[in-house]
Amino acid sequence: MKTIIVPVDFSEQSEYALKVAASLAHKQKAEILVLHMLELNEAMITSTEGFHPEQTVFLLKVAEKRLNEFLDKDYLKGIKITPVIKHFKVFGEVNEIAEKHNAALVVMGSHGTDGLKEIFIGSNAEKVVRFSEVPVLVVKNELPDFKIDDFVFACNFKSESLGAFQKARDFASRVGAKLHMVYINTPGDNFLSNNDAHEKINKYLEMAGAGQEVTIYNDYSVEKGVLNFSESMNADLIGIPTHGRKGLSHFFMGSIGEDIANHSKIPVMTFKI
Repeated sequence: MKTIIVPVDFSEQSEYALKVAASLAHKQKAEILVLHMLELNEAMITSTEGFHPEQTVFLLKVAEKRLNEFLDKDYLKGIKITPVIKHFKVFGEVNEIAEKHNAALVVMGSHGTDGLKEIFIGSNAEKVVRFSEVPVLVVKNELPDFKIDDFVFACNFKSESLGAFQKARDFASRVGAKLHMVYINTPGDNFLSNNDAHEKINKYLEMAGAGQEVTIYNDYSVEKGVLNFSESMNADLIGIPTHGRKGLSHFFMGSIGEDIANHSKIPVMTFKI
């Protein structure tokens, strides 16, 4: 893990994410790229009527000053920090930055959202999860010395998630965490008997070349099952694959990974399928 990206908006949650990133960077000898996105639209930057380039430069200088002050923290000492300011709030740019700097992880603070606000707007963390090709670690609370002892990874045990599982297993090994795999068995059409569930899991593990122990956990929904199982394990981190659906397909089908990242009190790491 060479580079960690931390998007910040100067909020309390941004600092929570920065502290977690700093803990990981110290232990993994990684550098942190701190990303701040301004909300200047293209008209403001290019218009010759009513707006001058000097004003854009002024706003960028103000943001640069504020970002430098935000990064003046004792817990960042000894870590290479690179601040990056972008003109627009375009979440797809996170991928470009990650690719350019060969980043392995995005750490994102989040308030979480509920109800109609979640349906029509969603959280910034949810948008980053949806667009990012690299794993995203979503943090809700302050974790002064972030340590991962127990890491729960939940998936549907279909072949499409094999890449995500491999990344989760590699991450667990890198940070010295015990990986707990779980299959959430829900009522209705998706319900499997113990024999069928074990057969599905064994085929998956054979394809993955892993001798991993897996828990079958029954609950009313996948989201509730993942959250309840993780709480019962006193997990430090939840890992889950996500399709990162966009547009109408996201509106109608949603993403379990995004929902868990949005609602979990435990830090969540999503792995793009």
